[in-house]
Amino acid sequence: MTLKEALLCAGFSLALPIGQTLFKWAALTNARLTGPLPLKLLGNAPLIGAFGWYGLTALFWFYILTRVPLSTAYAFSIVGSGLVPLVAWLVFKEPLGWRFALGYALMLAGFLVIMQGQARA
Repeated sequence: MTLKEALLCAGFSLALPIGQTLFKWAALTNARLTGPLPLKLLGNAPLIGAFGWYGLTALFWFYILTRVPLSTAYAFSIVGSGLVPLVAWLVFKEPLGWRFALGYALMLAGFLVIMQGQARA
């Protein structure tokens, strides 16, 4: 994997928690809106932003897959998925315990094992 490919995949792994943060923000916003559900959805700017972000992220993912094997690129989603609870803790003050730290360490260890295997393949 080249440095450019690794940076593309790392960028994708950072895009995941950004999108989930937008969806959480949209959920919090939705709770404050009044009126029928269709109007609440159309008036929920963070929700519209989240959909837009995921549209751009899907195009970014497509671009990555034209350059990086799926099995390699998808391993980076492990890192991004693990960042979501960390962002939830930092931004929304959601509780995290030692089990998260242990689980994330195991996920990162798995990621490193996968990347080592890809480097040798």
